[in-house]
Amino acid sequence: MADDSWPSPAHNSRAVTDIEYEKLAARFSDNGVYGNPADTAVVSAGTGLSVNIRSDVYASVRGHAWYSGTSTVTLPIAANNSGQTRRDRIVLRLDRSTWTVRAAVRQGAGSTAPDLVQQLTDTGIYEIPLAVVTVLNGASSVTVTRSELYAGARVRPCTSTTLNPAPVPGEVAVETDTGRVRVWNGTAWVLIYDNNGEVVVDQTVANWKISTSSVLEVRSGTVHLRLGTFQRTSSDLSATTQSRLPLFIPPEYWHPKRDQYGLAYVTGVQVARLTVFSAVSDTPGQVLLTQHPTVHEGDFVLPESMSWGVS
Repeated sequence: MADDSWPSPAHNSRAVTDIEYEKLAARFSDNGVYGNPADTAVVSAGTGLSVNIRSDVYASVRGHAWYSGTSTVTLPIAANNSGQTRRDRIVLRLDRSTWTVRAAVRQGAGSTAPDLVQQLTDTGIYEIPLAVVTVLNGASSVTVTRSELYAGARVRPCTSTTLNPAPVPGEVAVETDTGRVRVWNGTAWVLIYDNNGEVVVDQTVANWKISTSSVLEVRSGTVHLRLGTFQRTSSDLSATTQSRLPLFIPPEYWHPKRDQYGLAYVTGVQVARLTVFSAVSDTPGQVLLTQHPTVHEGDFVLPESMSWGVS
């Protein structure tokens, strides 16, 4: 058979069958309920051995739209006289014998909820989850644990200044000007990927010589600072005096509210502590030798690398 495509005037006069529609539409729409987990549960316990499907819920299963209707739908749950707890699933089920999607009960056989049936053929059924129902042995009522599968959100190209002003939870933005990838968590755009390359952060400071440069990199919201090697060039530094080291952290890499502390070795195998000051300090971005022995002229300070979050 020759290759084919649809819809097309060359294919069945543009008519499309249910099977052909599914193969096309299943890629247009994610399977799932329209909304997010902050919405009211789709399924709740009903009276006695039953569950209720709330009204005005929309979903998609393999490209087929489903609507719960304008009033509550009640599904009966089978009695359990097995001698053990039983768990059923409430599902949305596409039945290809009728090409309809309906809420349905997939009854379990024990304490583990039954697997979904997801047949990727031209016949059979395809299910997505809404809830798990627990039925105790001999019970006259049920409990419901929500497990809705929600339809996903789009991945949008944008710039750092044109993020979607009305995003939905799970929406992903790729900033073409920065290379950053962010996801909207319902309240804020959260950085999930960033790669700024290497930034040399050396800065001339009196009484210190840079022997090895300090280099900063950002990866997915975390700053990695490889501090350089510094030599005291004039006058001894008293153990009671703090001293600024010859580097400066640019504002976009400051921690928003907490100073960062690191260790350093001083000539003579002595230990010192340095502080990288945060955005809320009096000296943001500066790096000071804050606790240390006397550092003599010609001594070296060799700090360890440091990391902190910026988003």
